[in-house]
Amino acid sequence: MRKHIPNSITMLNLLSGFAAIIYASQGYIGYAVFLIMAGMVFDFADGMAARFLHAYSDLGKELDSLADVITFGVAPGAIVFNLLGDTGFPVLSSVLVAGLIPVASALRLAKFNNDTTQSSSFKGMATPASAFTVVSLVLAAKYGDSKVCQSLIESPVFLKTLPVFLAIMMLINLRMFSLKFTHVAIAGNEERYLFIAVSLLLVIIFRLAAAPLIIAAYVLISFLFTLFGRTGTTAGAS
Repeated sequence: MRKHIPNSITMLNLLSGFAAIIYASQGYIGYAVFLIMAGMVFDFADGMAARFLHAYSDLGKELDSLADVITFGVAPGAIVFNLLGDTGFPVLSSVLVAGLIPVASALRLAKFNNDTTQSSSFKGMATPASAFTVVSLVLAAKYGDSKVCQSLIESPVFLKTLPVFLAIMMLINLRMFSLKFTHVAIAGNEERYLFIAVSLLLVIIFRLAAAPLIIAAYVLISFLFTLFGRTGTTAGAS
């Protein structure tokens, strides 16, 4: 019985992504954003449940990737498609541009599932981080009163560039750390604790407008720790 618990949580991730797509297609971007965030919680929880219950399985690994493609690939792509439509960008062009996000997400997850060298870190940006990049911009613009982010999500130039950037970041051979802990000691978790501290500071200063800055901090910390050869030891879902 317990082996089905992580997979059931994974299905909640998938359902969150499906609902986000529906809401995004109807123009309810705010609801879509919060549903993707709910999917992130379920994505974290299924891995925790699998470790706690010792309920790992090949089926669970495949289900996790399939759910991630929906929630962290198709759903953010649907949001970008909707935002491009609001700028008057042609429908077919919007599909091709926004479609880079789910396509790159699927490729990134397929590579992860078949790459045994990603046992201690990621190669390229993980799909949840890519999705949160889109989510963070909408959060900062609509709920954080960020004029900068508001202008960005209304800019067709930026919206056309964003999927290209995210596709490159997901597929590039750049080491990036996982946010999942297997122990609480500082040694081996330096990047994670630094990221948490910086994120909390940014939230205190900027509140919801800090969301895009948190993603920038994640990329920067990954780059600096790779540059100076100080890396953690834990990986998680992609």
